Amino acid sequence: MKLRVTVMPKNGVLDPQGKAIAQALGTLGFAGVNDVRAGKVIELDVAETDPAKARAAAEEMARKLLANTVIESFRVETA
Repeated sequence: MKLRVTVMPKNGVLDPQGKAIAQALGTLGFAGVNDVRAGKVIELDVAETDPAKARAAAEEMARKLLANTVIESFRVETA
């Protein structure tokens, strides 16, 4: 089963990468970009065939390793 974990900085947390991207887009002529938040996407291919168990395992992986839950939020979806 394939799963996708999307990790993003929590609201209110500084996102220097997002700010740099927003500034670069402006200098490239892309007007009207008010804000950019940069995160990461991790795709997992797991042996589990039960969707609920696979999702639970991916959420545990995210909490333990893939996301810093103090400053990042995550969501898990089937890919």
